Amino acid sequence: MTVDDTGSGEAGGAVPEVPEVGENSEDPEKDPLALRLEQLILGADRRYTPFQAARSAGVSMELASRFWRAMGFPDIGQAKALTEADVLALRRLAGLVEAGLLSEAMAVQVARSTGQTTARLAEWQIDSFLEGLTEPPEPGMTRTEVTYPLVELLLPELEEFLVYVWRRQLAAATGRVVQAADDEEMVDRRLAVGFADLVGFTRLTRRMEEEELGELVEAFETTAADLVAAHGGRLIKTLGDEVLYAADDAGTAAEIALRLIETMANDETMPELRVGIAFGTVTTRMGDVFGTTVNLASRLTSIAPRDAVLVDGAFAEELTRTGDAPASEADAAALAERAEKEGEEPPSYRFALQPMWQRPVRGLGVVEPWLLARRG
Repeated sequence: MTVDDTGSGEAGGAVPEVPEVGENSEDPEKDPLALRLEQLILGADRRYTPFQAARSAGVSMELASRFWRAMGFPDIGQAKALTEADVLALRRLAGLVEAGLLSEAMAVQVARSTGQTTARLAEWQIDSFLEGLTEPPEPGMTRTEVTYPLVELLLPELEEFLVYVWRRQLAAATGRVVQAADDEEMVDRRLAVGFADLVGFTRLTRRMEEEELGELVEAFETTAADLVAAHGGRLIKTLGDEVLYAADDAGTAAEIALRLIETMANDETMPELRVGIAFGTVTTRMGDVFGTTVNLASRLTSIAPRDAVLVDGAFAEELTRTGDAPASEADAAALAERAEKEGEEPPSYRFALQPMWQRPVRGLGVVEPWLLARRG
């Protein structure tokens, strides 16, 4: 959305530079169906060049370019490709900055986080969802002949559902933040962070067909996402053969980890799994998590045995503190014996912890991992 490629602003990240509209055969104006679909989805015709859109919104070209790139869109020179909705979006973001509700940097971050999230959603919907639904229902019909009426029917329903899910997620995230103990905890919080990694995935990529490999990854991500959500965790991101999740307490993270191991072990089509979990201070940014705790969880995953869960000392201490696991099996036996003599119910533990050999972990020094298991 810049006048030229030397305009200031932030780069668009993973979005590659593309030719200006009108420079090659991919120009939607040369494909009537593509143009009709664009008008249907955007709900408006192309009316503005980037300069005209910025001027109509009352913002500088520099700020307009920063917003545009942050949302993940390539520079388009001065092609007339923008709509009234683009002008309104610029005006709204700039208005939040002018009103003092957001700093300029925060407004750009809002644009970036929204763009990255919705870009992935849109790609998935086109690649997986719409592709499967637009198979020609009758011989002789082309996919393009089916696409337009299908999008026309689905668009309002998908839009309503997207807003509903976003509001639900926003309510849940807001609830977690307002329950934080202090302002610092809103950004730097103590969480349990877990990585789950498919064993031997690189070897699988050499042996399996692309479609078969894609189905395996999708099944793994779907199963992991469902288990994390069902047991009270939050899926942070998926990385093909690996998922990253977080939980507010160690017991929840432990239950998720063991459920993942148990579920994958019962599926003959799935490779073995290993999980690493750490507990500690975590910095959250744009839905992601960062910090030493996250790095430690990743390292523990890389050294975990197959179909097993390794946790760090802080995580083991937290499970002991909350009564989810005994400090040692000897302590558990002693407490059970004492309770039996006194006619009381012995302590009930959900998990068992077994100390492993101390070992050096790259970048983190020497750690003492614990093997987590389900008790009984």
